[in-house]
Amino acid sequence: MVKQSFLIIALAGILLTSCSVSKSARTQRNLFSGTWTLENISYENNSGNFKSVIFNDAEDICFEGSQWFFRDNNSTGRYTINQSTLCQGGDRFFRWSVVEPSQNYSSQLQFKFIDENRKDISGGYGYRLNIANLTEQNMTLKSNVSVDGQPVTIVYEFTKS
Repeated sequence: MVKQSFLIIALAGILLTSCSVSKSARTQRNLFSGTWTLENISYENNSGNFKSVIFNDAEDICFEGSQWFFRDNNSTGRYTINQSTLCQGGDRFFRWSVVEPSQNYSSQLQFKFIDENRKDISGGYGYRLNIANLTEQNMTLKSNVSVDGQPVTIVYEFTKS
């Protein structure tokens, strides 16, 4: 009986530690929490003028000034694009997480689209953005893409609202 109890406690401990989030990821999750304004989208590592569709949703110009809300207690959020002649306005809902850094990349914000009822609408497909900077007031995210076979980095600059 004692052996069995010890085994159950040991397995529970292993399960809890394997599912836990590192202190660094918890800190980043807490910093994400709240409302952010996407102030600017720019491009690095290539020259020229770019026009892109971001997150398979809208043109880059539509995202400038958009409001992003991250709720850390249930990993949901939304961004709101303002309605204009170029942009289909409204809320887009997502589920998000912070992916721990590895030898190939820094910490990343990962998200996928959900509906108002928190059901996956993206077929499991999502996005990852490298966290270049994250403080209580400013955030810079980057994503690497390819344009005509050449690498381009999209830079998203946010301020806390």
